[in-house]
Amino acid sequence: MPLPTRLFLVLAVIATALVLAFWRPHAPPGSDGGAPSPGGEAFRQRLVAVGDLHGDIDNAKRVLRMAGLTDKADGWAAGNDIFVQTGDCVDRGTFAREIYDLWYRLRGEAQAAGGRVINLLGNHEVMNAIGDWRYVTQADIKHWGGTENRQRELSKDGWLGKDWLANYSISALVPISPFASAPTYSFQHGSLRPSFPNLTPYPDAINRLGHSLLTRALTPPLAPPYPPNPYSGLPAGTTREEAELYDGGGPLWWRGLADVEDDRIVCGWAKELQEKIGVRRVIGGHTPDFDKIVHRCNASVIIIDTGISYAYGGVLSALEIIYSLTPVPKDDSHRQDPFVAPANATDEPHVLHAGGKYIEREEVNAIYVGHKKRIALEVRQIVL
Repeated sequence: MPLPTRLFLVLAVIATALVLAFWRPHAPPGSDGGAPSPGGEAFRQRLVAVGDLHGDIDNAKRVLRMAGLTDKADGWAAGNDIFVQTGDCVDRGTFAREIYDLWYRLRGEAQAAGGRVINLLGNHEVMNAIGDWRYVTQADIKHWGGTENRQRELSKDGWLGKDWLANYSISALVPISPFASAPTYSFQHGSLRPSFPNLTPYPDAINRLGHSLLTRALTPPLAPPYPPNPYSGLPAGTTREEAELYDGGGPLWWRGLADVEDDRIVCGWAKELQEKIGVRRVIGGHTPDFDKIVHRCNASVIIIDTGISYAYGGVLSALEIIYSLTPVPKDDSHRQDPFVAPANATDEPHVLHAGGKYIEREEVNAIYVGHKKRIALEVRQIVL
């Protein structure tokens, strides 16, 4: 073989090997940019949150399947994932009862798989409890079996009233892992006001007031529904603190983090909340954007109401947070004692190391039909 031909073949082989070594396929359309998934994780936790659903059981099921929480039969399929729903499952639509029944079932299925379902009350749940039925549709009342049966099931002696009192709260502080260095998140239906008089201790002070107000409201005889009856207001015996909770400045109704346009003001509130209650992100619903999940102040504030219900016609959406710890290669000159995460943190306990170095990765995404959009990504090295 002539020398030039032999040299050409050798160069061609080298070039092909280099292409194969360094080429990566392009990310598919709709992906979040093609960033490689982290490997070798010692700990991983996923959290999904969904906003207002307003009586639309079909879209509720679609969103859960879209987010990978349930299977085609609407059973829990997400292992140790955490699911948070921020209230307002009732009013405007017809099938609130089925939505609450779905949460009741999924809560047990998730717990059996090592996961968790967290339910919050919205202003519309509390409205129904105190007899404010302005947004209850006649189709909902008929589907529920009439006003009398609806009130019976809502009372503290009915299945739904019992479930609300036992398993629902006004606010939730959710850690993404059992480790002290991990981020925590605040969830409530509306916006959390930093000057709310019963903000701390968070969330216990808010939830104590919510539980006592709800107990008053659901204790028979329940207030006659308005309309057609006159509005009864808050239950007899309601305290000033309970009234403040339900007031326009409380976490059920306030919209400040969502609708105040000046980012300097909102980001100042966000920073104040982070310092007062020790959270990385404040997440709520209540104020819909029909096109997207809204995030402000470097995603320290996230509003997840996108008008999912057919009553609004907004986009189907879910918030996803993926948190992981990946070991930094060990320095063999230092010995590290084993540290075992509590067994309830994931399906199986993960062996980590006290004093060990880890790459903490927190990825925040908005999930829509057919695609995800990244909201935030924070990566840092930590020591457990």
